[in-house]
Amino acid sequence: MTRLLPLATALVLAAACADAPPADDSATSASDADPAVAATASELPPAIVGNGGELEGSDLRYVEGDTMTTGYLAVPEGEGPFPALVIIHEWNGLQDRVRQLADDFADEGYVTLAADLFQGRTGSNRDENMALVQEAQADQAGMIANLNAAVAYLKGRPDVTGRVGAMGWCFGGGVALSFGLDGDNHDATAIFYGRLVDDPEVVARLDHEVYGTFAALDQGPSPESVAAFEAALQAAGVENDLHIYDDVNHGFWLRVDGDPEVRTGPAADAWERLKAYLGRTIGG
Repeated sequence: MTRLLPLATALVLAAACADAPPADDSATSASDADPAVAATASELPPAIVGNGGELEGSDLRYVEGDTMTTGYLAVPEGEGPFPALVIIHEWNGLQDRVRQLADDFADEGYVTLAADLFQGRTGSNRDENMALVQEAQADQAGMIANLNAAVAYLKGRPDVTGRVGAMGWCFGGGVALSFGLDGDNHDATAIFYGRLVDDPEVVARLDHEVYGTFAALDQGPSPESVAAFEAALQAAGVENDLHIYDDVNHGFWLRVDGDPEVRTGPAADAWERLKAYLGRTIGG
């Protein structure tokens, strides 16, 4: 099994996460931006521009025999069947912004399960976040088993088509890639600025197209790491849609409201690419 995040790599990603936008209450509403920016922001999922509403989904214990792990399930209106998504949180655990985004994906027609890799716990500062990350990484097989359980739950629902994708941000982006390599059968892997690999023999284990959104001002992963990842995918014959966006840094997509003037345009392009990718791989 692939090692998800060696400690040195985890520290690089931790530094990148620490440089991400501050907590949501210090961010700028996209509605306060230039009118053209605000118009574009209105086409994005409300959660990522700081306009996420009241939670509409429900908590879910999806790992058999585990009373601590608590995900969040959001279901589209209607009878379906629908494609499904597993979304994987950042280094600070399953926070409300990710739950709100699960609601947004449900509005797009996906049964969405926001996974919990920290057994119901969240971090509020760098030290707490790193402690949670390192504890999770100490049980590599457990993280994969957790996500396998999430996929199995979704595939077992009568309102799901059977096609499931996995997606994550920062820590969760790296985990999504590792899950694509080593997890049970699923049909899509979307990575937002997460840990990457550059070995063609490793990435050849991917059996589906990979999506990736990255930032030119990021060092976790750096543009050079993204280029090496892309070269490995091409050498292995793995289809991919990767893009590095100029003038933005780590965390730009999940928190557009951190700098709406700069982030809205790249986030909108990444969103259109993501919708097209999910349509190709799992339907929607």
